[in-house]
Amino acid sequence: MSEQAVKEQRAITGRVVSDKMDKTRTVLIERRVRHPLYGKYLRRSTKLHVHDEGNESRMGDTVLIKESRPMSRTKNFRLLKVLERAPE
Repeated sequence: MSEQAVKEQRAITGRVVSDKMDKTRTVLIERRVRHPLYGKYLRRSTKLHVHDEGNESRMGDTVLIKESRPMSRTKNFRLLKVLERAPE
């Protein structure tokens, strides 16, 4: 029992909606959930603060982020890579 359990880190795709902070981006994650009674699919979204060490992403970019250790009170994710650049 000396081994520590390693938490599985999940990678998520999202869109950068704010790049106003230094080394921090706000990423919008959208998902579709089914209404339990009516069966209609609804769009739900979550905004996450992401650590971007090199300030390489811009507003509108599609990015891949991964869960990491807490960097601050609200920042628990880090940028893995920019999947698609936003048009200029």
